Amino acid sequence: MSAPVKTWKPVFAGRHYAVMGLGVNGLPAARALRDMGAEVIAWDDNAARRGAAAAEGFALGRPSAASRLDGLVLSPGIPHALPAPHPEAAAAIAAGVPILTDAELLFRAVRCSGSAARFVGITGTNGKSTTTALLAHILAEAGVEVAAGGNLGPAALALPPLGDDGVYVLEMSSYMLERIENMRFCAGAMLNLTPDHLDRHGNMAGYEAAKSRLFAGQAAGDVAVFGIDDALTAAMADRFEGNAGRVVRISGSRAADIFARGRMLVDHAGVIADLDAAGALPGTHNAQNAAAAAAIALALGVPREAIGGAMRSFPGLPHRQRLVTTVAGVAFIDDSKATNAESAARALDCHDRLVWIAGGIGKDGGIESLAPWFSRIAHAVLIGRDAAIFAATLGDAGVSFEHAQTLERAVPAAFAAARHMGAGTVLLSPAAASFDQFTDYAARGRRFAELAMRLGQMEAM
Repeated sequence: MSAPVKTWKPVFAGRHYAVMGLGVNGLPAARALRDMGAEVIAWDDNAARRGAAAAEGFALGRPSAASRLDGLVLSPGIPHALPAPHPEAAAAIAAGVPILTDAELLFRAVRCSGSAARFVGITGTNGKSTTTALLAHILAEAGVEVAAGGNLGPAALALPPLGDDGVYVLEMSSYMLERIENMRFCAGAMLNLTPDHLDRHGNMAGYEAAKSRLFAGQAAGDVAVFGIDDALTAAMADRFEGNAGRVVRISGSRAADIFARGRMLVDHAGVIADLDAAGALPGTHNAQNAAAAAAIALALGVPREAIGGAMRSFPGLPHRQRLVTTVAGVAFIDDSKATNAESAARALDCHDRLVWIAGGIGKDGGIESLAPWFSRIAHAVLIGRDAAIFAATLGDAGVSFEHAQTLERAVPAAFAAARHMGAGTVLLSPAAASFDQFTDYAARGRRFAELAMRLGQMEAM
């Protein structure tokens, strides 16, 4: 293995970039570009964020006022087209300034530094974060120099430089993928596709087109992994058959190139891993995530015998079906990252009887698609802006529920209901975004854990 590159070379010396949006993605990108020798101007519509950037010595200015720009790094959440372009994005487009994601610039920086480090991209509507983290864990356990981030965090440009044998594993959102230009992923995985972010992409065809850009730059010898547990992704696999990259089909429950036969992860050569021994990977959805990670690990040369061991030691992700505490025999499980119904379905499927905490800013369709799992819900405790919409769906289906509005009320109410109804699990899997009450899903999950731990302390008194 080659020694890692210790510091970035001034690969962007003489380049001029504007960074628009100085949150968890933008400010680290600005720092990295400056470290790489670029001239950087920074802007955010939020005055406090501008002040934080100025305190670090960044020149502030609207990108449209710059006399020269080689690119505008637009934070993923800021639209450049639909539903309406931000004025600065519209100005950049009119001026012919490329709008880029920081992942694209990481790729360019690595190549300009002379490193042949490989890039792996993970996308799909659900399961991206778990698969990204799992693959990075497998590679690290196998002794591969690896850095993981992107949509998962940390920001792509905040990742360290890697040497020739290094691997970048990036979670790629549709927002990021629609802004790549020349980036090449030697291996990429499309896990699944269900309606999401349609306001940003116009319709499902636009969303699918953005996602499929993951494979646009692939060449001979590259690998394209597709889940076949939903019809859209299975059809995409068929369309990419015969392209430059080798297609590998994976599944959590049906025969494929790599799939779960029961809880055994297998391929044509036999068993890869016993998923019952991988406590952080419950359910068929995680079986598919494991299959994707295994497919790419094998393509990158990881010995198959090392994959099962790494899956057993995988700790899982915060806020993704994590047991935070058990109080009087009731398990409190934080699945705050479930911000849509499809993701919540995967958590509900792992429990036979539970009390469900749900609500927030619902997505199109609400929770109607969760009807097949309603029989598992002993009682629902609803929070957030769209609690009444969720309540209407549950009420029509005869599911017991109550309005709590806030987590502070919901957690003790759910505990009381679980004890009264004999349910052994309280599951926070909101099927909704968190921004009505929290800064993000992680803050929501942390608050849930704090409240559950407080209940435990009170029970112990």
